[in-house]
Amino acid sequence: MAKNSNPVRGTRDILPDEMEIRDRLESKILDTYVKHGFQRIETPALESLDLLLDSEGGENLKMLFTILKRGEKLDLHSEASVTDICDIGLRYDLTLPLSRFYSNNQQKLSMPFKSIQIGNVYRAERPQKGRFRSFKQCDIDIIGDDSWQAEVELIDTTAKALNQIGFDDFTVKINDRRILSGMILGAGYSENDISQVSIILDKKDKIGKDGVLAELSQLSQGITAAEKLVSATESLNVEKLRSGEIAGGAAEDLLSTIETVEKLSGGKYEIVFDPTLVRGMGYYTGMIFEISYGPYGYSVAGGGRYDGLIGKFSKDSSPAVGFSIGFERIVGIMMEEEKFVGNNGKKLALLYDLNDEFVNVIEKADELRNSGYCVSVIKAKKKLGKQIGQLETAGFEYLWVYGRDEKELKIGGNNE
Repeated sequence: MAKNSNPVRGTRDILPDEMEIRDRLESKILDTYVKHGFQRIETPALESLDLLLDSEGGENLKMLFTILKRGEKLDLHSEASVTDICDIGLRYDLTLPLSRFYSNNQQKLSMPFKSIQIGNVYRAERPQKGRFRSFKQCDIDIIGDDSWQAEVELIDTTAKALNQIGFDDFTVKINDRRILSGMILGAGYSENDISQVSIILDKKDKIGKDGVLAELSQLSQGITAAEKLVSATESLNVEKLRSGEIAGGAAEDLLSTIETVEKLSGGKYEIVFDPTLVRGMGYYTGMIFEISYGPYGYSVAGGGRYDGLIGKFSKDSSPAVGFSIGFERIVGIMMEEEKFVGNNGKKLALLYDLNDEFVNVIEKADELRNSGYCVSVIKAKKKLGKQIGQLETAGFEYLWVYGRDEKELKIGGNNE
């Protein structure tokens, strides 16, 4: 009996046509990041389970993929906990690995350190459209800069990367966890409630205002505090920031960021203050931001400041802020809207016969490659007309039959 050839649920195989699009997009995003002074690093997909569980990763900690201990370390018994039987997990984002990486390598890095990470992360969540258990993120982070200018640089660079791959007219939503925490305390909640209340507020896009009120009302402060908090978040706007109604450095930094990004946007995108924006990660300490696009009910990029996370790995903490592009969602939107940017080169099929000297065929292919073509050497079939139709369907633009043609022929075009 043949084995099931389907990929693991929540993962998928990627066919050549989509892979070509993914490679082009990733290359353009990476090129933008590098041109803005960021440096690429790589961290392992595996991290210590102790570090993962102590990372303030919010709801993501419920979706960890964990790995069993090996040999004598594995102690199975009826009351064994996850940490008794597992000591390693797959990373759920790229921020925690970066924090550990920086703590381990900071003596070798320049300050401030501007990093690029592009790689897959893993979450054991319920698969749905645009959401997988293994998916790629494209992150840039700045470590060692506690000023609001770092946020501006991240937003500006991420926006330019999206512009470069064909995205315009998106919206950057921005808020500050310090302002949000102040509203939570002002509504009657305690310091210990801030994390739980923030997680509930973060569900507003999924469960709506009534759902948020229902969940908040289950806390000890009841419906009165819930209604006060929701009302406060809905009434706050950028005009109140400008009027000074919201006092303090957080409001000043947030307003400076908004006004600066507005000037840099050139009308290609919009930045708005969204006091209901939360972001689910518990490690965020300051400004947070997301990018939404079109009619899609999810963000395509997100991030924020996490000044306390590096201190978990080192006695000396460092300010840090990051922004991540959700690559899978970007690819899905671009394929749905057929928003493809350029290509990897002119694709040419070089057809040969078994009687041809294969060394000469390869040398001809290299000559064409040096002229700017992406050349695939393919054995000619007896029914050449049918084969040419298949090549056109496969995306080949040009044809050269070795030993017959004196120049490349445009498939499906006029070659006179």
